[in-house]
Amino acid sequence: MVSAAQLITAPPGQGPLLGPDLDRPLLIADASVACVDGRVAAVGPTAEVLARFPEKEAARVLDASGRLVAPGFVDCHTHLPFAGTREMEFEARARGETYESIAAKGGGIRASVRMTHATAESDLTAAVSRRLATLLAQGTTTVEAKSGYGLSLDEERKQLRAAMRAGAASPVEVIPTFLGAHEVPDEYRSRRADYVALLCGEMIPAVAREGLARFCDVFCDRGIFTVEESRAILECGKAHGLAPKLHADELADVGAAALAAEVGAISADHLLHANDAGLRAMSQAGTVAVLLPGTAFTLGLPYARGREMISMGLTVALATDWNPGSTMSSSMPLAMTLAVTQMRLSPAEAWMAVTANAAAAVSATGRVGRIAPGFEADLCLFDTPDHRHVAYHYGHEHARAVVKGGRLVWERSGSSICS
Repeated sequence: MVSAAQLITAPPGQGPLLGPDLDRPLLIADASVACVDGRVAAVGPTAEVLARFPEKEAARVLDASGRLVAPGFVDCHTHLPFAGTREMEFEARARGETYESIAAKGGGIRASVRMTHATAESDLTAAVSRRLATLLAQGTTTVEAKSGYGLSLDEERKQLRAAMRAGAASPVEVIPTFLGAHEVPDEYRSRRADYVALLCGEMIPAVAREGLARFCDVFCDRGIFTVEESRAILECGKAHGLAPKLHADELADVGAAALAAEVGAISADHLLHANDAGLRAMSQAGTVAVLLPGTAFTLGLPYARGREMISMGLTVALATDWNPGSTMSSSMPLAMTLAVTQMRLSPAEAWMAVTANAAAAVSATGRVGRIAPGFEADLCLFDTPDHRHVAYHYGHEHARAVVKGGRLVWERSGSSICS
């Protein structure tokens, strides 16, 4: 990829960016990237890269003139394998209902559980495939996909298999997460302890044994799973090789952020009501704070304190939380816009949060999320010469072409960038 007006990426290194470093990306004008065997071989000013890798020796040259090159987005929190939609709840909230009042009536997550149960695995796989195509066209090259609309062993397996099969047929890398503790199913509402026992005694061991997930997540919040229940589930996941993650303190401060630090969670997500002590503990533990501004936007909730978290030294990442209830959005650029306008991140900080730091939230800091030698060649070309424009000009699709593993895997219809 040659002659980009601008290239943005994290500076050389493999770890996440903290504090002031989050606002210090590597910006290169008139930039080029050379890829060999699916990985980045060189990145820098065009003259320097072409001196080492002449155009005439390249199998393919992509002309990035006048455009921005960035790492492919890493969407580190989604619920992709869902069935059905919940626009009726969107309307209900406009009429005064809340997320929790809708859930108390059997809506919310449990409504999606019923729709997912009624959907064949082949149809669910096809739905995930369509969503992956949407993500790719927006510049996302790696996505985490949670289960959590099954709430039984067979249905959770169905979701995870659908995500993995769709991922195997897509250029987008899918990283599966087991979220059997997304909600207490209807049949266990009066015997919660039995469902926790089912999770720990049957579901987690089976998912781990069958290689269906890399992480174990729990929704630890008011009215969902308690800190004690969440601890037991996450420790069981760890014992079976599934790294812990949490939906933490979204609806209320229940101490989930502190629990994330205690169990050594890879990430704690949402954090709208997390207290300072919990956030400081996360910082000390190295737990990534994954902020999901689309959820606050949709539900009318206060935004997470992203600016303060950066000042506290946390690793801050951004993701879409694409799901049928609280955030029906696949757009990483929109998440960036909301982070800038509502959480006071700079555009550069938002870029680092959706690439290098998002990679940390899925334990992939050494291979994706950066344009650097040795990293997988996952690149996106945007129809703008300035990295600030993508978040600034919201509601517009800026992606022009996507490279995954060194291959051009998507290009917007129109004039070709190949030469």
